[in-house]
Amino acid sequence: MTAQPQTIVAPQLDLAQAACEAKGVKLTEIRRSVLALVIAARGPVGAYALLDRLKAERANAAPVTVYRALDFLLEHGLIHKIERLNAFVVCTEGDHRHHDHFVQFLICRTCGTVAEMADHGISAALDQAAGLSGFRPDHATVEVEGLCGTCAGAGAS
Repeated sequence: MTAQPQTIVAPQLDLAQAACEAKGVKLTEIRRSVLALVIAARGPVGAYALLDRLKAERANAAPVTVYRALDFLLEHGLIHKIERLNAFVVCTEGDHRHHDHFVQFLICRTCGTVAEMADHGISAALDQAAGLSGFRPDHATVEVEGLCGTCAGAGAS
């Protein structure tokens, strides 16, 4: 992993810290380290890649260490899991104090970039459709695979 300038990671870590404090939960040193690695990845990153990177800081890091930190970060809306890729990305929506948005991801099948959206129209449509059958969703993640603008443009040339 190329070292990311602290200026990229630090502001997001500060927001995460504030969100955790507002919720009365602790962003421990290990959770903070794992979150910093997800942020620094600047794209989807798998748990074992995170473990390899964490071992550079903590030689005794184990898979359970990373998975517990990821579970916490997911639970508190600081990161998202992209099921299609079995990878994690930092949440780019809001300040995380009230993390209740439904989220959509656009996944480029060519270059692997992932864009996070929080389109309220899509969320409302899912809510309404689910409500017709009496279902009340608590959480929804939509993953759309296709081509990003750059790759689509490259294919058209």
